Amino acid sequence: MEDELYGDIPCSSYAVDSILRVGTAGAIWGLCIGPHNARKRGLTGASQASFVAKSVGKFSFQCGLVAGVFTFTHCGIRRYRRKNDWVNALIAGAVAGAAVAAGTRNWTQVVGMAGLVSAFSVAADYSKTS
Repeated sequence: MEDELYGDIPCSSYAVDSILRVGTAGAIWGLCIGPHNARKRGLTGASQASFVAKSVGKFSFQCGLVAGVFTFTHCGIRRYRRKNDWVNALIAGAVAGAAVAAGTRNWTQVVGMAGLVSAFSVAADYSKTS
């Protein structure tokens, strides 16, 4: 049944769903960690509120970006290869990790993050109960 659904729904729909879900989790994380970090910096009042708002936006965007890139790539590779195996997660994890680290412009970090996210993606995909 999963293969039937995967063929009918566009990958962009899966990506948007993933961005909204994981981006919301990132926003919640920003709401939790933002006040803590603001207090550590000694911020109060409007500066603390501004710092927390920026923290929420930053974490939400980063989490949504990783989720969207991973989901869209995973879906596209799955359709292209017409297989549902660990290779899809490996490639999608590498692309998502590289997308996140690309902002650093440091190739060592890009390759390292691509490998790390790829390994975690394969482990998570392999551990799913089907």
